[in-house]
Amino acid sequence: MAVEVINNSSYIDFTGYRIVPAGTSVQAAYNMQTADIDTNPTNAHINVALILERANAATDPDVSLLSQNWAARQAALADQTTLWATYGADAATYQVVCNALDTAGYTILDSSNSYYVTSPESRTIWVQLDTAAQFNSLFSSSLQKFNAPESSPYDDFVFWNGDLSLPTEWSIAGIWFDTDNVPDGMQLTTVDTPALLPGAQSIGNSTALTYNFPDGEGATSAPEAPQDIAAFYNFPLLGESIATGAIGLIEPGVGSYLGSSPDGVVGTDFQSRLDAYLASSQIGQTGTGQVTVQGINGQTEISGERSLDVGIVAAINPNSDIVLYNGSGQNTPASAGSGTGINGLPTTGYANASIFTAVQSSIWDPNYAAVTSNSWGDSQSMTPGSPFYVAYWELFIDAALRNQTTFIALGDGGSGNETSNGVTNVEYNVTQPYNILVGGTSLSSFDTAETDDTLNPGLYSLALAGDLSTIWSLVQGGMTTLPTDAASVQYFVETVWNSYYLQGDTITGEPNLYWDTGYYQNSTSSGGVDPTQPVPLYQQNYGLTPVTSDPLAETGRGVPDVAANAGGNLMYLVPTADMGGNDVATTPDDGTSSAAPLWASLGVQLNAVFADQGLPNLGYMNDLLYIASAIAPASFNDVLSGNNTSSFLSGGDYRTPGENSGYSHVTPTGYGYEAGEGYDLVSGLGTPNGLVLARTLTTIAHTQTYEFANSISYAVIDPVTGASTASQTLLVQNNFLGAGVVVQVEGTDAVSMGGNSAFAWTSRLAGQAVQGDNFDSDLMPLLDGAMKSAPYQIGVSAGALLGVTANGTTLDAYQTLLTSEYGFAQFGDAGGGITLARPVAIAQTAAGADDQEAVVRIRQNGGDQTQLEIYRVDDLNGGIDTGSGVVLPGQAGYAAAAAARDYQLVGGGTVIDAPGQTNFLQVEIADVDQGDIVALKYTNVTTGEVYWAFSQGNTGQASAIFAYGLNTWGFEDRPLTGDHDYQDLVVQLDFTSTAGSGLLVV
Repeated sequence: MAVEVINNSSYIDFTGYRIVPAGTSVQAAYNMQTADIDTNPTNAHINVALILERANAATDPDVSLLSQNWAARQAALADQTTLWATYGADAATYQVVCNALDTAGYTILDSSNSYYVTSPESRTIWVQLDTAAQFNSLFSSSLQKFNAPESSPYDDFVFWNGDLSLPTEWSIAGIWFDTDNVPDGMQLTTVDTPALLPGAQSIGNSTALTYNFPDGEGATSAPEAPQDIAAFYNFPLLGESIATGAIGLIEPGVGSYLGSSPDGVVGTDFQSRLDAYLASSQIGQTGTGQVTVQGINGQTEISGERSLDVGIVAAINPNSDIVLYNGSGQNTPASAGSGTGINGLPTTGYANASIFTAVQSSIWDPNYAAVTSNSWGDSQSMTPGSPFYVAYWELFIDAALRNQTTFIALGDGGSGNETSNGVTNVEYNVTQPYNILVGGTSLSSFDTAETDDTLNPGLYSLALAGDLSTIWSLVQGGMTTLPTDAASVQYFVETVWNSYYLQGDTITGEPNLYWDTGYYQNSTSSGGVDPTQPVPLYQQNYGLTPVTSDPLAETGRGVPDVAANAGGNLMYLVPTADMGGNDVATTPDDGTSSAAPLWASLGVQLNAVFADQGLPNLGYMNDLLYIASAIAPASFNDVLSGNNTSSFLSGGDYRTPGENSGYSHVTPTGYGYEAGEGYDLVSGLGTPNGLVLARTLTTIAHTQTYEFANSISYAVIDPVTGASTASQTLLVQNNFLGAGVVVQVEGTDAVSMGGNSAFAWTSRLAGQAVQGDNFDSDLMPLLDGAMKSAPYQIGVSAGALLGVTANGTTLDAYQTLLTSEYGFAQFGDAGGGITLARPVAIAQTAAGADDQEAVVRIRQNGGDQTQLEIYRVDDLNGGIDTGSGVVLPGQAGYAAAAAARDYQLVGGGTVIDAPGQTNFLQVEIADVDQGDIVALKYTNVTTGEVYWAFSQGNTGQASAIFAYGLNTWGFEDRPLTGDHDYQDLVVQLDFTSTAGSGLLVV
């Protein structure tokens, strides 16, 4: 049998990529002394996973299905029975490997003798290696053992030098060892060594409003019940008695363990303790959700991490079942001389409960949860292209193919990720593009901000004084209520979660934390760039090219994707580590480990909404999140302030709490990431506005599903040629801030467009304003009157190229692949540009059904009395076929033809009276068919003027309408003489929220 060397399969390829310099030996990386290395150990063992290639690897090595859009993926993933004949292992090859291992005397670990996942579908064969000789025979390498002295920061572990080898005919793609190990960081490149400023190292984490622990051990910033934090994020089903799906929680080796007693080992009281937590006066929830446990005999320890995860998901969705995944568990092997393991329970081999095994168990559980949350991480950092890197990469491809949504806490180590190599780092083993990586923020309510000396004086006092610039930025960040009452508990501002604080020469945590934190501790949101992989397509299409901020300046996947509260000025009130077993039921806790289960809790609500509208589970949906942000920015709250800087080297003049105990000396190198407008490498797309996000995602899903099923496209621009897809009228909108610009769309005349005020309305603000009662009417006057550049309209023919120049410079298409299907295309970049937008909507109804009701949301900010009519046209130029010909806007008879096409309001009538200045109104129109082209007619009753969405029909051909993203427009009530703020009446059309039970109508 031919044997081949597996490239990049050394022990350092397994544990130390980008942590220690390339070429570092195991002995040097772990600071081993020769006397502590046993080169011929008699007690060396380990379990290993051999992961075969996919059956179709030769023809589809990159699993191209996952590069298709969501609807195409869902169509292919619907039949899970036949799917794995393609994406599992080749059956014959799999059997060859199993037979060879069995013949050679190796123990294969599967469901009959362990908690490991061994199956052709997973392409995985777990093998128990009882001796160094077995390892050496399998891998043609020498297994050695490091017997760690007391002075070493490491435990004993086995390792090998050089690369491994395996038989060629086995077609092994990946390898994973059930262990957890990583070397200390070493300097990778020349770095800066800046001095730190004293005090808080970032804004918005320093409230003095604290909570005293019931046991008297200390205090933290004030906590809230998880469902109350979810309310800050406008979760769509919060408080509703709706069955939400199961949530899988990765809890390796912990599961439901409550102590060493027989009952504690298997968590007999776990459900009752969880129920008591929910029923406590501090939480006040009840529900039908039940807890089940995978690998219960392998759980051996209590963890506050577990209780944090469980408390959050149960309090937010008390009707969701919870599945706790132990993975392989932690037990002694039967071959060690006993038929039983820890606490007399059945044995599972040399299991070590690596996170890999728990994730694999969650994917291949026959009754798997469609949404999982993982707040743990294997510490290894694997070389790209190594079999270890491939193992993890393929693991999450399996999750995507199983249609599972995986939320993963990015980590709590700041930009350095608790690694002393001097540069920025992230957890490369979980940053695959199929996972939703969750970062952390500090959410300040108005009362906590008052006592935070990084916010007051500053944002707090300026907001209270009504400073426009401050109010503007706070609203962009998600504030929906005018700050007036210092005692109110309301969403005020979110900043990056960063608890680093410099006291003298000591880098520790904020004074409002009683526990020590620092560069080696969990205290700040991780975030940055994974240079081990290319920029994912959905980030490319969003316009991103993430680059590390350190001297290596490497490009790769940006993380996180999203964020949520993780601590700082707001903690989570969750069960204690033993789930309240010592008469103290709740405790404050924090971390991105809380942000991930919060997002998972939103995920199961989104799936419930999807099911109610006849859609499949979301599954792998990262691309949908980026589309949602592009077409409806109000789906996210934009985190604008804070940093996560914590890169460092070991040794130096500063002290910080150490990795194990005591204090370590470090040298900060100052590389990190700042929050800012739009996507950033600390908070990703931002934190969720759950209801708006749900409405946006269902619209995207229905649009893609209908287009895929009917092989049609509603795009404005052909993505390949850049040409117009139809004869259509388009708004030309200037989104550059400041002075005006001369704009020319290819094939049309150049036009000088006016400038935009710094506080001109944006798509994000327009989307927030039509949230109804969730957006304070008192904010509206402050946001009135900021001038926008008046748009103009062009008519283009099908096939006409739509290139755009500004002041003679050709602009690149920006996010067009994400937005064009939804009515607009942008040219420029994140800093500004020109938008070509349709002044009409194409109705995409749920399941492409006819005779549907659509929601109309209206926010008035102008003072004139106005009315709105909504009517159907027959083409994208506003033409109406009267039966004797097509009449166009501005032509005789158009008004009468439009009136005949008016949609009826549910309840009667066709004319909507606007609600009055600052007020909100929601109505519904009836008999909307799939594909209807829907137009708006705006009447200023005060002046007597009528304005159509098509400027050809308006006095002076003035454009009275401005497109604000997904089916949302703003009207200028006096386009010839007014203030040109284009938000006197903001109108949003929603064609899908009435579907099913109408859960999103509200």
